[in-house]
Amino acid sequence: MPLRRSSHTPAPATETIYAPRFLATTMGMFILVFLVAFESMAVTTVMPMVSELLNGERYFALAFAAPIASGMLGMVAAGEVTDRWGPKYPLFISVAIFCVGLLICGSAVNMQTLIGGRILQGVGGGAITVAIYVLIARAYPGHLHSKIFALFATAWVLPAMVGPWLAGLMAVHLGWRWVFSGVAVLVVVSFCAMIPVLKSLDSVRNKDLGPVSLKRLALAGLTGLAVISMNLLGNSNSRFSLIGLALALLVALVAIRPLLPRGTFKVSRGLPATIMTRIFITGAFFGVEVYLPYLLREEYFLAPDRAGLILTASALCWSVGSWLQGKLGERVSSSTCITLGAVAGSVAIATALATAIFHPPVIVLVCGWAVGGFGMGMIFPRQNVNMLALSAKEEQGFNSSAMSVADSLGNAGATAIGGVIFAMAAAGTGFISVFTFSLVLILILIVISPRTKGSPVSVAG
Repeated sequence: MPLRRSSHTPAPATETIYAPRFLATTMGMFILVFLVAFESMAVTTVMPMVSELLNGERYFALAFAAPIASGMLGMVAAGEVTDRWGPKYPLFISVAIFCVGLLICGSAVNMQTLIGGRILQGVGGGAITVAIYVLIARAYPGHLHSKIFALFATAWVLPAMVGPWLAGLMAVHLGWRWVFSGVAVLVVVSFCAMIPVLKSLDSVRNKDLGPVSLKRLALAGLTGLAVISMNLLGNSNSRFSLIGLALALLVALVAIRPLLPRGTFKVSRGLPATIMTRIFITGAFFGVEVYLPYLLREEYFLAPDRAGLILTASALCWSVGSWLQGKLGERVSSSTCITLGAVAGSVAIATALATAIFHPPVIVLVCGWAVGGFGMGMIFPRQNVNMLALSAKEEQGFNSSAMSVADSLGNAGATAIGGVIFAMAAAGTGFISVFTFSLVLILILIVISPRTKGSPVSVAG
């Protein structure tokens, strides 16, 4: 099925995402994405305090794992609905669900209630991401997509840099409940800026598509539960845990297949290969990054604050890479940006591996990982741009949810497998083994990245 272009009048090539007709929507989306990201980072800071105050230490891991499963359900549900009615209703509903989840967490008197709120946060946050992708496709001309996704990269990077610190300040001076309830107020304010453009969008039912697929929703829930299981089993060297992890991974791969475009696991050219590159890059990069502070503590005896600077350097360079790919725009193809990002990521992971083997000065690892952050800034926005460019209008929701689900699977799956590799490795070789695994993943990514070129055709599962 050929691609059906947006009905919006093409904008002049010099128009920017800050032009008067886009400004309120751009800033509203930026703040909304920032707040969703901030909440994800902030919880890491306050959850130890919250679990202690609510006598729920035994639910600590579940408070982080539960939103993963519910997030996948939200992503797929939003994809189903946006393809049929457009992004207007899904955004209204997902923002409402996210805010209700925040308010429940902020007023919780026990951990069970807080986890219920976290589940709603996951549903709302996952759905918001997908609905915003579709909103971008419908409200912005194609030549601005790389720039808006570059801005969103900054919206995710900033919370990684300041989110934990701000959350700590709020918890100490205002109380931990404001980390949840206060954000809910800001979410509503940011969303109000988007209402005018949402009202202007067509929300007539697409009669070419059948009813919402309950099968896909059930598979999304099953995939999320499998991902939770992988997270909980990933740091054990028990034989039974290893068997459980293998079964959970198998369930996740079987359940997720109908949630991805046809040919994804075959790395078919175009959209399927683009989705597959997201699985590989998140798995390779974050599968290493989670161990870097640990490596610096164990091998270089650095304090946590100094070890964390390597992640800050990477985040800053991520912003630079995002800015550059947005500046380049259509002069450089998305496929080329994805390949360049993968090469930069391979340099970073190879540097981490060399650090684990040869123990060079710390500055070597800092510089190498900064290169990796730059590469991620190049690759992440262009994967999204390429996905929308290769999506028929009636499949923008499905493909956006597929990209988000692939992101979660790659991150959680590689981290869980890396945890098992680390736990089972011979003494003194844990970091080397995990980094070698990630290096293999990103080398595969370099090989398949040219296959992201393609024509806009229907490839839904």
